Amino acid sequence: MVVIFDLLAQGMQMAMVLLLAPLLTGLVRKIKARLLRRQGPSVIQPYRDLLRLLRKEVVLAENASWLFRVTPYLIFAVTWVAVSLIPTFATGLMFSWTADLIVIVALLGSARFFLALAGMDIGTSFGGIGSSREAMIATLAEPAMLLTIFTLALVAGSTQLSTIADVMISSHVGLRVSLGMALIALIMVAIAENARIPVDNPATHLELTMVHEAMVLEYSGRHLAMIELAAFLKLLLYISLIACIFVPWQLAVLGTGATAHILGMIAYLAKLAVGGVFLALFETATAKMRVFRVPEFLGAALMLGMLATLLLFVSRSL
Repeated sequence: MVVIFDLLAQGMQMAMVLLLAPLLTGLVRKIKARLLRRQGPSVIQPYRDLLRLLRKEVVLAENASWLFRVTPYLIFAVTWVAVSLIPTFATGLMFSWTADLIVIVALLGSARFFLALAGMDIGTSFGGIGSSREAMIATLAEPAMLLTIFTLALVAGSTQLSTIADVMISSHVGLRVSLGMALIALIMVAIAENARIPVDNPATHLELTMVHEAMVLEYSGRHLAMIELAAFLKLLLYISLIACIFVPWQLAVLGTGATAHILGMIAYLAKLAVGGVFLALFETATAKMRVFRVPEFLGAALMLGMLATLLLFVSRSL
């Protein structure tokens, strides 16, 4: 019975993140529209968009290789696995032993690598521009993410997410300057990785500024649906990661009953809603920066991560 319950909990998490990802994006879009005094689309509009794309015919360029066809499914699978490893409502799930922060960074890096290759595969100018900008962002975002991981590992003594969540919820951690710097750095990396304002504007298709959209302009039909769903999952991943590490309240512990898991799910839904509201408020109040200012933005995240790590080396209490 214990094994069956663990399987059900793990399967429930995988299905829940897949179903909630479009809803989170729809919520952010709706709140942004209301803040701008517009009606805006329904919160379930991303589901309709995905269904519409799945029903459409796939149009491929004549020189598209097998890599261009396989990449959408690969990106979706890798992103889904990465977000499924994060303890959303409970720690110590069946696959939690693989929920290592370095593994999650590696999975996201592999998805980015194949997306950049697919953007250059057709040989269009937009695809090359988007891939080069994505590589430029990755060279600063990934080191900043790794330095944040090192900070958390110095505090918790592990890079395993369930262990980090258990340590962060304990009383002896307290408020630390290093953790505050790590949180800000992680938020900045999340904004850049998801191509949100001020790094990129997901609601526009301007040739001179777009990053993510430039790489997927040649996709259509079910291929584009897989890429869009992977983008929804990636936004959910970073909000879930921030909630798991820095707001680990009401996470069900291994061995607790169904009531604790249900409370954990309710708390997780509340955290997602709060994260979506804050993201919409930030994007509404912030202007998009120029592309050449993005390295400065991510360089600040890199410096914050480095300072947080150095502070913990100097004094474990900071």
